[in-house]
Amino acid sequence: MKKAVIFSGGTIDAPAALAYLEKEKPEIIIAADKGTAFCESHQIRPDYIVGDFDGLTGAADVLQQYRSAGVPIDTFRPEKDMTDSDIALEKAVATGADAVCFFGATGTRLDHVFSSIFDLYKLYAQGIEGVIIDGHNRISMPVSRQIVIRRDAQYGKYVSMYPFRGEAHGVTLTGFKYPLEDADIVQGDGGLTTSNEIVAEEGVITCREGILIVMETKD
Repeated sequence: MKKAVIFSGGTIDAPAALAYLEKEKPEIIIAADKGTAFCESHQIRPDYIVGDFDGLTGAADVLQQYRSAGVPIDTFRPEKDMTDSDIALEKAVATGADAVCFFGATGTRLDHVFSSIFDLYKLYAQGIEGVIIDGHNRISMPVSRQIVIRRDAQYGKYVSMYPFRGEAHGVTLTGFKYPLEDADIVQGDGGLTTSNEIVAEEGVITCREGILIVMETKD
């Protein structure tokens, strides 16, 4: 599996991001706009840099530093029909990534948070695993019909799931504090599948039909 990581302009939790790089060793690193500053401050050499750089302080100096090091930089006008994260996603797909992880995809801008979750669907539609990680959440839209989360490897205490683009049918939860058996989940039934907990060695989520957003969260 060819993994790509994208550093965007939201809030990046440095310990989580650096731990991901150390453990997963992604083949592709892409910095989008302000995410370039995170890379520069932690001596990370991206494979590609993209964006309009309207949020990057000292953009000219930072970009020149990477340009001199031979990093390809794609510059766009601020007036465009895509976010910088969208552009980075397309770059990751074009380079052959089978899995894409976003850091800096969440933060104070809820419009960008929504857009980032929609980016997970763009990947899902192409059969590519996508995940968003920040200091408190790991958000994914699994391609597989069965998702297994080991309790000793989950991201925090809670697991929630919600249908995306319609209803989810045949949802079964095993190994959870609140199990489900062949349930139908509709948008608006948020409480039914919010803040569950894994009580066995692993929690198994099965979805016969539909798309699920899976959130592993901690306070």
